[in-house]
Amino acid sequence: MPIAAIESLIHLLSTHPSTTISETLDLLARSTTHLKNSIPNPISLSAGTDLFQRYLITTLTRPTSSTSPPDFPSLRAHLLSNSLLFVSRAKQSRAALAAIASHFLRPSTTLLTLGSSRAVHAVISHAAHSTLPSPVRFRVIYVSSPESAPTIASLRALGVPVAAIPESAVAYCMSQVDMVLVGAEGVVENGGVVSRMGTYQVGVLAKAAGKPFYVVAESHKFVRMYPLGEGDLGVEQGVVEFRTGEEGRQDEAAGKRGDGEGEARWDGRTPAVVEEKGRREYFEGGEKGGGGGTSGETKNDLVDYTPPELITALITESGVHTPSAVSEELIKIWY
Repeated sequence: MPIAAIESLIHLLSTHPSTTISETLDLLARSTTHLKNSIPNPISLSAGTDLFQRYLITTLTRPTSSTSPPDFPSLRAHLLSNSLLFVSRAKQSRAALAAIASHFLRPSTTLLTLGSSRAVHAVISHAAHSTLPSPVRFRVIYVSSPESAPTIASLRALGVPVAAIPESAVAYCMSQVDMVLVGAEGVVENGGVVSRMGTYQVGVLAKAAGKPFYVVAESHKFVRMYPLGEGDLGVEQGVVEFRTGEEGRQDEAAGKRGDGEGEARWDGRTPAVVEEKGRREYFEGGEKGGGGGTSGETKNDLVDYTPPELITALITESGVHTPSAVSEELIKIWY
């Protein structure tokens, strides 16, 4: 989503006939606000739009070395050309990240992951391909959910041994895990991450069990936020909704979420049944970028905040960083 947002802004700037720096920045600010207001959870989108906005402001206000400043049309053309180059490099960052992080998947390693992160999928796929033609010698415990079913099927097709478990079995399985590997929607200024709902509790369990907890995220997911807890994300998710018995029955009759919804997909069904249902939802559902679901906010859209003290390291296309090192880099970018 960050790259898609940047591409949208570049297309807007290339087609809108702005003639001054002030007009360009005003157009960018209004369009960025419109994009953020168009979706329930704009955290991932904000990472891209804010970074691009910072880049434009820095470029447009940078002093020139020549005695006569360039005319605005030339500056605008140069700006758009560099913006397209930025997007091109951002699209290549996942492959570079995967090459670095795949070294953590040594033979006999068992990793645990969750969600439908494309970065995590790229890491595991790269590690699997690097072992060919020999069999894959690491294993994956996947916290299964409908949106993760296509990823699980894809990894198994590559020859990766994958065990799908319900969310309620994470603590039970943690003793069999060597490391936890998760993706992120955004990396915030204190080195923590915003990711799929459930990542925080996995981090707590990994910390209690003494297991390393790694996050893989491209650098264009660094977002200008400094949350102190789950209530500081700035998005209304409606996770905790108190109802009386009558209100609950009315919601269930209307097809809304009722009591026990978080465990509903495990009510007597096997992981295989859930995975098949998830595949149908993914391919026949809405337009949620890169991971299925239906249009509008669903359970798959919910996120939580994992604080930096639970994170062993963050892996980006530029290397392996501690949360404190990432925090320092983010402060340099924005301040």
